[in-house]
Amino acid sequence: MNHDEVLAMVAEMQLPSAYDHFAEGESPDPPFLCFLYPGTDNFAADGLVYFSSNELNIELYTDIKDPDLEARIDAVLTQHELYYTKSEVWIASEHLYEVLYELEV
Repeated sequence: MNHDEVLAMVAEMQLPSAYDHFAEGESPDPPFLCFLYPGTDNFAADGLVYFSSNELNIELYTDIKDPDLEARIDAVLTQHELYYTKSEVWIASEHLYEVLYELEV
């Protein structure tokens, strides 16, 4: 999945989104998404990259726990036949929940 396809998939989630972060002072009210490619998971053969895969993190920020919204995001990822893991943390300083989806594209 290339960057344009990731952008289209994130748009299907129907939330404000930005790559990595929103500019200072331009963050929308929650819920919103940030996504980034924190690394790669390449497969080597003969000392070269034989197959390249990007790690993709999709971060959902909400001010309340919203299982229906998470289910909507889960459905988009499943529709695109992507395997993901999901974790959650409360960010006390921001008064926000972060639900982190980690996958490879």
